[in-house]
Formats: sequence, structure tokens, C-alpha cells
Amino acid sequence: MVKHQPLQVYERQLCLSCITGIYGCRWKRYQRSHDDTTKWELLWSLILLFTFCLLLVWFYFWWEAHNDYNEFNWFLYERSGKWSDGTVPILATTAAGFTYITFLMVLALCHVALGQQLNLHWLHKIGVTAALLTTIVGVISVNQTWSQEWDVIPISFQATGPFLHIGALAAITALSWIVAGQVARAEKTMFQVVVVLLYLSVLLGLYLVPLYLTSPCIMDPSTLKPRPKVFGHQGAPMLAPENTLWSFQRALQLNVTGLEADVAISVDGVPFLMHDPDLRRTTDVEKVFSDRQMNKASFFNWTDLQQLNAGQWFLKDDPFWTANTLTTREKNLTANQSVCSLEQLLKLASYHNISVVFRLKKPPPQHPCYHSWINDTLEAVLQSGVPQSLVMWTPDEQRAQVRRVAPGLTQTSLVKRDPWTLQKSGISRLLLRYNQISSSEIINFTRNNISLTVYTVNEPWLYSVLWCSGVSSVSSEAPHILSKVPYPVWLMSPNEYSLIWVSADLISFAVVIGIFILQKYRMSGMRSYNPEQIMLSATVRTSSRDVNVMKEKLIFSEVRNGGGADELYED
Repeated sequence: MVKHQPLQVYERQLCLSCITGIYGCRWKRYQRSHDDTTKWELLWSLILLFTFCLLLVWFYFWWEAHNDYNEFNWFLYERSGKWSDGTVPILATTAAGFTYITFLMVLALCHVALGQQLNLHWLHKIGVTAALLTTIVGVISVNQTWSQEWDVIPISFQATGPFLHIGALAAITALSWIVAGQVARAEKTMFQVVVVLLYLSVLLGLYLVPLYLTSPCIMDPSTLKPRPKVFGHQGAPMLAPENTLWSFQRALQLNVTGLEADVAISVDGVPFLMHDPDLRRTTDVEKVFSDRQMNKASFFNWTDLQQLNAGQWFLKDDPFWTANTLTTREKNLTANQSVCSLEQLLKLASYHNISVVFRLKKPPPQHPCYHSWINDTLEAVLQSGVPQSLVMWTPDEQRAQVRRVAPGLTQTSLVKRDPWTLQKSGISRLLLRYNQISSSEIINFTRNNISLTVYTVNEPWLYSVLWCSGVSSVSSEAPHILSKVPYPVWLMSPNEYSLIWVSADLISFAVVIGIFILQKYRMSGMRSYNPEQIMLSATVRTSSRDVNVMKEKLIFSEVRNGGGADELYED
């Protein structure tokens, strides 16, 4: 009988078994290895890291793009012809993919911290590949159909940047435990130097990030401008059907200081409120005029338009997930809305003495009012009896003629030009999307007495950034949300921010130094005796596969000779 020294009896390591088992399906001790990770597995680790970073940016993008979800859904409707909330499947898949990849990243870091060989299971490799390709396809799709929305990332950094910096600093500081462990465990000096220099470079970069981080909310609170006025964009479309009288009345109940609408011209020359080029989404034209449902809205006469219901779609499609919050009375009012004319809106604004801004859509060349659309709209404004100072006139066509006929109108431009050109044209206001203007430009226009109205602002963080930037008014689809923002979400002086910045850097540096010293002391103690390495390593380095085979042969040999398996190996 061949005699040999029995294998050492081990205590169960359930945590380690779960880490290596979930990551690489290595549930048994003899399946694990302390050997260096192969180049193939290192490549997959880099792919996992890249996928994590890409998904992090993708997740952050959709988190901050919440301000413009309705705009995105309208883009989808414009291409498919069917209204649906396309953000739901995107958010669900993004959250699931980001959670999955983050979990794998944590497991990979645990492998590195414990000195275990990285060996991602093939099922996880398929999952990582699927997450990577799906995200890349999503990024390309957004870039082709909604490229302007990428601007939300740098704009949102003005609100989240200081807090993201502290979070990133905490994460990199915590990562020093793994880095210090690798440096203390490594035997090659060159490897130690490279790892330490790389880590310190990243850490130093994070320490200096605030030098390039700007936010209008880092300012002297005493210089804060008055709260921006809020215009109801299409009324209060989250609470009532857009561009209807009931929607504008709901906005007035929320104490808005102005109303914004989209205006088209009917065949018989009546300006009416309609955002879409056709009537399918916001009316029951498919039921009333089924043979004309694909026609442009401007090719209907006012009599036909008055026969359409413009409210039932809101209860049916529930575009903002708010229909279930309406009372029975509100639902009845919603279900009985009709298409609103510009004159009706102006009379409502005149009664409440609030401003109105509307975007006038030019009819197609074959339209009967193609040459008279400006005059038809101006005539409706004058006939409504609204004070001219309350109307913000936006069309550039025939602006000089309009100024002669109605000199009291507030001339407003939808195109950003330099202040001198605007003043020369008699324009005193600008209506721009929030990504078309910077903080420095806001200050420049304000100094030259050009008032700014920025659209579409639905989120408190964006409202706060524009408030600190000095914007005089915003147009919002969510006046009920902005009405609950009496002060910027956060505001701190430069001295306060500098104190937080320096304190965070000093604390991080002290923690990193302490962790490196602790890991060096800890690893030097562990190197003195390692029973598993003594037992399983030969005088000549043996591959992990050979060691596993040797373990199994020894176990089964003792079992055949009457030895108890529990005495030999316990896992």
C-alpha cells in the first residue's frame, strides 16, 4: 500500500465558494486557483470593465433625460404613427443590464482582492456580450434620431457634478484596498511600480477635477436672481389634454405667469391650436372623418375641427401616467374637450392678464392661406381684444410689417442671434431650448436687456440650474412640479465648496495611505506560513490543472483504503 500524508482538513468557506461559483462556476475548492489570470481571461475582464463604463454612461443619460421623455415618445410616434411610452422598455432593460454587469464587476473585484484566478463562465460571457451590443445599438440609435439630447449630460453635470465627484472619490478610495493588496502580494518590483503610479494618477486626477468643474449654483447666495417665471407649455399637459382650454385653465390654477401654444391655420383661415401635423394622436378623427384621418390638420376647416373630440385620447393613452389621479369631475371635463382656437386662448389670457407665446406653423404651398397666414393670425390677435403687450410674436416672416400694424406686440425670436442684431430688429425676447444657451450667454443677453424664456423645463434640477444662471422665465409641461420649488435644489458659496473639496481630498489621501500601510503589514504576516501552498505546491511550479488532478487522486485513493472522506476533505 502506498502511504502518503493525508490532505489537510479545511473549514468551509461559503463566501469564497459563492464568489467563485457565481462568477466562474467554481464551487469546489480543488476547482479554484491562485495562478495568474490567463491573457484570454484578462481580455474578458477588460471587456467587462468597458461594458460597465458604457452602461454607466447610458444609465446616467436616461436618468437625466427624464426631463424630455415626452419629446422622445413624440419622436417615436412621428416615425411609427402609434403612440406608446417607449421609455418603459428602455429603462427596464437598462436597469436590468446595469445591475447584472455591476454585480459581475463586484465579483471580479472580489476575485482580485482574494487573490483568486479570474475565470468568467461562458454563460456570463454571453450575457456581457449581449449587454455590450445592446447598449452600442442603443447609443447609435439615439445618436441618429435624438442627437440633441446628448447635451443633457454636460448640462446635468452643473447640478450633479460636485456630488458625483465626491462619490467617485469615495469609490476610488475604497478601491485602494484591492490595489494595496495586489502591490503587497506581487513579487515583481516593476509590476508594483506600474500599479502604484497608475492608481496615484487616477487619484490625483480626481483630486483636481473641481478645478474644471463649474456650476452656476456655486455662487454667493445674496446675488441670486428672482425666481424664474413659469409658462404653461401647451397648458398643463401632464394633467389635461394638451392645447385645450381645460389644459390652460389647469395651468392657471397652478399660478403660471404665461401660456405657450402651437398654432396652425385651417383651410378657411382660422388659427387653431395643434402640435402635431395631423389629427390622429390628439383627436378622434379616425372615427369622425375616417377617410381623411391621414390629412394634414391645416387642411380641415374650422367647422370640421369643432366636431372632433380632443380629450378622450388623454384618458385612453395616459401619456404621462397621471389619468388615474384625476377626480371624476376632472375626467368628465377632460373627456369633453374640443379643438381650441387661438382667439379663445387669447381671450382667456386677456381675462387673467397673463402673457401668451405661440409658435405659428407655416402652411404648405398648396394651402389656400399660404400667402396670407401672417395676416390671418395677426387679425385673430387684434380681434381677440388682448392687450398687445401680453402677446409674444415669434414668426420672422414679415416682422417689419407686423411691427407697423401692431407695434405693441412683444417681438420674440426662436433663433439665437447676437444681442446687437436682435436689438436692431426690435426683438426684446428669446425663446430657446435649454441646450441652446450657456450660462455665459445668459449673462450676456441679460446685460443687453434681452429676456430669455427657456423650454422645456420639467425637472427641479434643471429649473434650479437655469435659476442660478439668471434666466427670467421657463416654459414647462409640469408647472405642478415646478410650483413646489421655492428655492434652488442646492446652492453654496465658492468658499463652502472649496472647503468641502479640500476636506474630501485630505480625508481620501489619509485613508489611502493608511490602507497601503495596513495591507503591507497584513500581507507580510500571511507570507510567513501558508499551509495550503505548502501542501499543494511542488518544488517546481505545477499548473492548476495538474494540482486539481493530484487532489482528486489522493482523495479517491484514501477512500479505497478505508479512510473516511470527511477526514480527508471537507468543503
